[in-house]
Amino acid sequence: MLPTLPAAPPAPSARLHLQLSPASLGASLSLQQHLTVERAGRIDEIDTVLEIEPDHLDLVGLAFGQRVMSLHYDGKQLKTWRHFMLPKEVQGEDVLQDVQLTLWPAAALRAALPPGWELEEDGMQRTLLLNREIIAQIDYPDRKAWGGKVILTNLRYRYKLTIQSVVTAP
Repeated sequence: MLPTLPAAPPAPSARLHLQLSPASLGASLSLQQHLTVERAGRIDEIDTVLEIEPDHLDLVGLAFGQRVMSLHYDGKQLKTWRHFMLPKEVQGEDVLQDVQLTLWPAAALRAALPPGWELEEDGMQRTLLLNREIIAQIDYPDRKAWGGKVILTNLRYRYKLTIQSVVTAP
């Protein structure tokens, strides 16, 4: 059972700012994804194409047949573009972090966590904690991170992200 959501989001200084190198995934990956974001009674949907190679990560987001966001990350610098109509809560840094929290190996994530942060993994569920407080929970109901359904519930920033992925290349 998930704890109740906090009354208000905390100050931005408490953000994780996770940015692992694309090579630390340990694989090359190409996915088509359908994302559903639920926040404050609102549901937004976006389709993405995600490509990860050892030297880069590229993600393009489409809504209503139009590009609404893109990001390119080479392991050092994150370049983002967002359509002005995209909700302000959707930031490239957060998208990259959610991609990495859901897809990267737990060992790589743990090695990159700053002091006070922990990642627990129990079967097909991950829990991200800060000073023993649950920040986010990630569930893998299809029992795989790639090419299936992933549900990320962020308790700190009060949103639920459901990702349905299809592998398009090995």
